[in-house]
Amino acid sequence: MAALGNPTAVSNSYREMPGDGETLLRSGLSLRHMRMIVALDDHGRVSAAAQVMNISQPAASRMISEMEAVLEVKLCERLPRGITLTPYGKALARRARSILLEMREVDREISELKAGKGGSVFLGAVTAPAIELAVPAIREIRRIYPRIEITMQVETSNVLARELIATRHDFIIARIPDDLNPRLFESRVIGVEKACLIVRRGHPLTKGEGVRLEETAAYDWVFQSGGSPLRQAMESNFLNRNIALPDRILNTSSLLLTLVMVAQSDAIAPVSVQVAKFIQNPDGLAGAIDVVQTEFDIEVRPYSLITVKNRVLSPAAKMLHDFILREVG
Repeated sequence: MAALGNPTAVSNSYREMPGDGETLLRSGLSLRHMRMIVALDDHGRVSAAAQVMNISQPAASRMISEMEAVLEVKLCERLPRGITLTPYGKALARRARSILLEMREVDREISELKAGKGGSVFLGAVTAPAIELAVPAIREIRRIYPRIEITMQVETSNVLARELIATRHDFIIARIPDDLNPRLFESRVIGVEKACLIVRRGHPLTKGEGVRLEETAAYDWVFQSGGSPLRQAMESNFLNRNIALPDRILNTSSLLLTLVMVAQSDAIAPVSVQVAKFIQNPDGLAGAIDVVQTEFDIEVRPYSLITVKNRVLSPAAKMLHDFILREVG
């Protein structure tokens, strides 16, 4: 209570914050500080953040101390293994990501202006639309604007949505995970994924048509992780027919490992129809893989073209984004 009556004590305890919000602009916080807090948020270790920043661990610790001195709050708590950001640290990291994204966009826009129709695009896609939509769109855009640099990640929706939020992608073709707030995104449904079962050429299940689901239960299965829409769709087929779920399962998100396991054993794997067609096509992989002719269909949740709400796309990213939209009509 004594401090309330002592203006000097109040001044020493808390720096006066002007209402115009310019204190941090004059505080000495730099882009390196922004990169440091984001690296800490991403990796949870000072040593890992230092490696990302290409500095020593003592230098990283000094940078943290500098930020805490400027803001007069504690940004992270040390744990037995690593660190965790405090609510102040998380708030700074969230804003720092936006600042770094805007700086990246400035750099890209200036480069595009200097190079004409150049620039770079970062996108992610789940497997089916990656093959059916993204690759043809990329091929056409690069034919028209050969200097555009495009980076694409093919992963599950859970991974891609978080990469999008973390500003590592401009947009994604995927599904919004159930555990994320859909209000964070702007999305438009652009396709429905159909799936099928693949096996090695000469597999017992390829000797007849109209294979029943119960006939597949005795074989090994290769699945994506439990939360993937394709796995959920396949398991729903079992449950809706009161058939016990397969108990001999290999879980992997790797399409390459899936194909190797199927080609070299009697294992079964559900994949998108687009993937199966590409594997069988002479212009694709022309691999030793067959599609099982089943009496049931496998339909997966629709996928969407997704961006982060209120995030402005660079000219190059918007061009590819809009091209895909036009192609799906």
